[in-house]
This record gives sequence, C-alpha cells and structure tokens, in this order.
Amino acid sequence: MAEIDPEQPFVSHLIELRTRLLRMLYGIGVVFAVLVPFSNKIYTLLAGPLLAHLPANSSMIAIQVISPLLTPLKLCLVLSIFIAMPWVLYQLWAFVAPGLYQSEKQLALPILTSSTVLFYCGMAFAYFGVMPLIFAFITATAPEGVSVMTDINEYLDFVLTLFFAFGIAFEVPVATVILVLMNITTPDALAAKRPYIVLASFVVGMLLTPPDVISQTLLAVPMWGLFEIGVFFSRILLRRRMAASGESQATGVDHLHHR
Repeated sequence: MAEIDPEQPFVSHLIELRTRLLRMLYGIGVVFAVLVPFSNKIYTLLAGPLLAHLPANSSMIAIQVISPLLTPLKLCLVLSIFIAMPWVLYQLWAFVAPGLYQSEKQLALPILTSSTVLFYCGMAFAYFGVMPLIFAFITATAPEGVSVMTDINEYLDFVLTLFFAFGIAFEVPVATVILVLMNITTPDALAAKRPYIVLASFVVGMLLTPPDVISQTLLAVPMWGLFEIGVFFSRILLRRRMAASGESQATGVDHLHHR
C-alpha cells in the first residue's frame, strides 16, 4: 500500500490558493480593461460634486506633468477593485467554504453579502450626501481673492479617503452582529455602553475623515445610527437562536421519553 505524503494536502491548498488569487486578479483586470477607455469621463463624473460648486472662473488643475494621464488610470484601478469585490469575495468563499461546518456556512455567506452591500452603501452616501455638502462649505468659505483650484491627484486622494472611511463605517451593524453571535458581548451590554459608542463614533470620524467638522459629523452620526441598527438585529438573531436551541432541547427530551 502506497504511503500518503503528508505534504500533499498542504501543496494542494497552496495550488488552490494561487488559482483563486489569479482569478481575483483576472476579474479585476477585466473590469479595469473595460473602464480604461472611459477613464477621463469617469474622473469627470467623480469630480462632479466639486465642479458644481467651483466659481465660474475656477477649474481643477494638474500640478505634476504626468497627472492628467495617471490620475484617471489610478481611479479606474481603484474602481475596478470596488466593482470586482463580489467576485473577489466569491473566490475567497470558494477557497474557505470546504473547511467550514454547515452552520458556519449559513452564517458566513449572509455576513459576506451584507458587508459588501453596506460598503457600497457607505460609498454612495459619501458621494451623494457628504461630498456636495463638504465642497459647498469649502468653496463658500474661501477667503476673498483666493481662487479655489484643486489639484486632480489631491482631489482623488481626498475622495478615496472619504469612500474608504464611510465604507468601513457602514460595516458597524455587521461587526455588532458578529460580536453578539460569537458570545463576546450581548445586545444589553452594548446598549449600556451607548454614551461611549457615541463618543467613539466622533473620535473615529475625526481620525478617518479629512480635517473638517462637516465630514466628521456626517460620519459619526451614521455610525451611531448603524450601531443602533446592529443592536436591534442582534437582539432578533439572538432570540431566534435561543428559540431554535429551546426547540432542539425539547425535541431531545421528547425522544428520550419515547424511548
């Protein structure tokens, strides 16, 4: 009987991981190839919230020589990652899922889906709700004699910071539910810490957003609201788990009585 090499499973896992990583890169590359021909139009669309509030004699500028070429391409690359995120998460799921129990699969898939949707919602909130207010405030408070002419690369970095900050902030309900389901805390314990959560939301808003009060507040307040939503749904899920546990125990007792 041939002996099984103990390194074979490890090597096969490495090969599977490499395959999944390559598929992730292929997916991002395909989206990037589709977006590149429209890179300038996409950047103009992204700059819309600022351009709408610039004075008539102002415009965006490119300080570095190669910025007009590289900045739209940089935007397309980041946008490709955002768009291909469901495909990337699917590849991660396909790699990890075979090693999970059925109960873990039932929990992990909704968490991955909801976290992706919430991240997109955070980006949409930043673009449609936060950015117009920020740029309207900034352009309105410019000193007299100062022309507001933002560098296109600096603007992109600013906007990407907002997108990441609000995308991560919108993951608060998922994080809350995970903490409760893992028995690390309880909904009542989280609710008792509400004043600290509110304070922490404003601290996080100060750290993750650009240094202006508007963006900090517009991040902190939704984080607080999303925390409350997470506590609400964690209570529901906890009640369902307790109900299911009670039913399973009752079924076991009935089975013993029948015996």
